[in-house]
Amino acid sequence: MSSAVPTLPRAVAVSRTRATDFLVKNPLLVLLVLLVTFVQASTGAQLNWGNLRGVLLDGSVIAIVAVPVAMLVIAGYVDLSVGSTLALGGVVAGTVMHHGAAPALAVCAAVAAGAAIGLVNAVLTTVAGLSSFIVTLGMLTAVRGATQLLSPLPLSSFGDAFAFLGIGNIAGIPLAVIIAAAVLGLAGAFLTLTPAGRHVYAIGVNREAAYLSGVKIRTIPFVLYLFSGAAAGLAGTITVARLNSAPAGQLGLGFELSVLTAVLLGGIALTGGEGSMFGVLVGVLFLGLLANGLTLLGVTNFWQNVASGLALVAAIAIAAGTHVLRGRLLAREASRLATPPS
Repeated sequence: MSSAVPTLPRAVAVSRTRATDFLVKNPLLVLLVLLVTFVQASTGAQLNWGNLRGVLLDGSVIAIVAVPVAMLVIAGYVDLSVGSTLALGGVVAGTVMHHGAAPALAVCAAVAAGAAIGLVNAVLTTVAGLSSFIVTLGMLTAVRGATQLLSPLPLSSFGDAFAFLGIGNIAGIPLAVIIAAAVLGLAGAFLTLTPAGRHVYAIGVNREAAYLSGVKIRTIPFVLYLFSGAAAGLAGTITVARLNSAPAGQLGLGFELSVLTAVLLGGIALTGGEGSMFGVLVGVLFLGLLANGLTLLGVTNFWQNVASGLALVAAIAIAAGTHVLRGRLLAREASRLATPPS
């Protein structure tokens, strides 16, 4: 009879452990709330749908590309070429539209061009076994040069039908935001509900052990690189449609750093094997709200760049600190469970 007495304290302890574990896994949520609170207190501006809509629209392009990049990082790889691939996709779409083709054909051409870059990255990293960091860093420069050769002068004025992709709304929600939400949702379901999704984590944790377990350690990253390139091509199309211009020299400059910052802020471990699409969403929102907050505070673009760089450093520091803290909490919990009740 007396054995049922400690049930409530144990339930409370479990609840606290779960809450602590959630906060440790998602420290950026706390910072996100603090950021919004600070900006509102400092400027008197309230976070309304107008502001949030702008943040979501700006972040949608980052989110679309951050999803496959995050999956690659989870698997132990990286793609630094997405900024130049975005530029290539945008210029290809702009060129197709400039010749009077339908918007759908422009989108398909841009996605195909991005996937082609992803194919090169995939072959060099997963088949040839070269470092993904070196390969994609080299492709970052090579693709940028190829894009400028393809379109030395900016293209513009692509028509309202094409512009809808970048600035159009469905039921009051920007189409780009709907696309980003779909990509995030489908990727999250893939990672958590399918064997192939779980294999992504297994490859990142221990590639050799995953191979011995029958995981296709080359095929999965290969497909992810194709996904990353295609997503960057689509993002380039959306960007050009929104700008109604395709400046090859300026399009996507520094975009890869924004994507990587969002990924790392979202809790994706650079060491691989850890992270979620929910974290990526929070990382994208944090970057967007940070930029919006700095603008409301009257901070110049130069200082905003400083803040973005510091955010990247902070992301790595938070990831390292969170990893250590989680290890200590797990060790403490294991010790508690191993201690026999008195």
